[in-house]
Amino acid sequence: MIHMITGMLEIRLMVREARSLKDKRRVIKSLRDRIKNKFNVSIAEVGALDSHQQAVIGVAAVGNDQQFVNSVLSSVINHMSANPHAELVDYEMEFYS
Repeated sequence: MIHMITGMLEIRLMVREARSLKDKRRVIKSLRDRIKNKFNVSIAEVGALDSHQQAVIGVAAVGNDQQFVNSVLSSVINHMSANPHAELVDYEMEFYS
């Protein structure tokens, strides 16, 4: 039997400079594309879709070792917290095996 660990991360962001949904989506799309390419994870905007300044991002990573999956998702959090265009407000991480 295959031992598979799935890590899921929900991230809440504020895009304070956004004055419209178009502004917010531009920032979120850029962030999503960079995270996906750099960390090889699945990522999507999953909440606060009609808010101009709030965003909820879902990130998923799969591996055979929880420590590895935790490391990947922690790196995503660190990368997002350093982004000058979107402020990291909160996050939740869960693992399933």
